[in-house]
Amino acid sequence: MKPVSVDFDASVDVVFAYLVDPANRPAWQGSLRRTVDVVGDGSVGTTWTDVTAVGARPRMRVTELTPDRAWAETGSWHGVDADLRLDFEPTTTGTRVTATVDVRTTTLLAPVGVALRRLAPGAVRGDLRRAARAVGS
Repeated sequence: MKPVSVDFDASVDVVFAYLVDPANRPAWQGSLRRTVDVVGDGSVGTTWTDVTAVGARPRMRVTELTPDRAWAETGSWHGVDADLRLDFEPTTTGTRVTATVDVRTTTLLAPVGVALRRLAPGAVRGDLRRAARAVGS
């Protein structure tokens, strides 16, 4: 997926702390209803389950954590794996967050992968804009 960037009117440390906390995810990620079964302290290897509006329950895992610079996760559910990477850059007015998503599927689910890759940029942009409003309020 082509990277998507959204500017936040808050400092990098505030934006980073908000976005990487699984407890905040349902407030800004439109497809989520809640996160459950969090295991870990937020560092690499921390896991949890996303409970989505459509019933999917991917198991998520933090795969990268460089404070105030970069954070990444991998989610897996029934033959669909998705990676999300967030890069954080200070700007003169706050923070720019750039998201990159990669979706992989089994051969049988290839059409699902095509659809998810097509929808991901708009969904991620919308989610980050929602997060920017939440952080700014």
